[in-house]
This record gives sequence, structure tokens and C-alpha cells, in this order.
Amino acid sequence: MKNLYLALTVSVSFLFGGSNVNTMVSEVADISNTAASCKVDKYFFEKDTKLMWQDQSYVDAEDGAYKRNHSVGKAGNWNHAVNYCRQLSYLGYSDWRLPTSDELTHVYGKDGELFTYGRGDDFWSSTPATDNRYYVVYPTDAQRYKRKMKQSNYVRCVRCVPEEDIHKDATLFSIFKEMSGEERR
Repeated sequence: MKNLYLALTVSVSFLFGGSNVNTMVSEVADISNTAASCKVDKYFFEKDTKLMWQDQSYVDAEDGAYKRNHSVGKAGNWNHAVNYCRQLSYLGYSDWRLPTSDELTHVYGKDGELFTYGRGDDFWSSTPATDNRYYVVYPTDAQRYKRKMKQSNYVRCVRCVPEEDIHKDATLFSIFKEMSGEERR
């Protein structure tokens, strides 16, 4: 009954409002390209191991996939994680791979927040455990744990940076030669 009364009131208002009703909608700024321009491709270069780590933002769909045991983007089961890294084309490179558990424990064992985009949950490694399981590494304690291949965990890809690439890439070269530690970009 309330809905009928409300609809009738609105209709009468328009009917008796006269011809001065403004049907023009004010112009709205187009921000469709603004969000894309704010996303910056990032990486973490680990000088002591010469590893370049993917540091890309996680989206809601990936967080949902992690929580619901699905596979989307940088979250999913072990096979999805391996294929995601193999097919990744990021920062102009296509030689990404799933890191070993030793590489993950090494990078997460360092002091401070190394990655701009992190998650406080398990990350897949390429290291097999026992009973058809693989190791994940929990960033908070840098420890590895066994997980079933069908479970959903987060993915962070890595690539080895050959010495010749360090000398070709001015940014990496300056990081490698001038910094005493690691660098985020």
C-alpha cells in the first residue's frame, strides 16, 4: 500500500510540475582511463639472489577465489599457479616461473615489508612435498607448509635476472651497482 501511495505521489508531482522539468542530465567526467593510469607495474629486485619478483595488486576476484577454493588470476590451485606463471607476460618479460619454497622463505624471511602488494596468506611454491602435496610459504613467519594440490593459495611469480640483463636495464643496473640491499620499483 505504501508503494502505491509513493508511486501515485511521484506521478502527480511530475504531472503538475509543468513543463519546466529539466530532463537534461549534467555532464559526468569520463574517468574510465584514470583508474588504469593509476595502476603501476611493480617488482621487487632481490640483489643477493638476482631474482625479480612480481609485485602486482590483487583484485577482489582473486581474494574471492582464494577464500572459495577457486582459481582466478593470482590465486588458485597448484596447477593453475604453475600455468599462470608460465603464461605471465609482465614488465616486458615472459620467463616467469613459480618460485621454490627456499626462494619464498628467503624473501619473506627478510625484515620489513618488501612488497607493495602483499597478502597475509599462503603462497604456492614449485617444491614438491609428500603425498601428492606441494609446499606453500606463509609470509608472516616465512615457514613452509604442505598443501594439497587442489587447495587454493596465492601466487607470486619470480624470474632470474641474468647478469647481461642487469647491465642492459639501466634501472636494474643502478640498483645492482649502487644499492647495498634490495630495491622496490
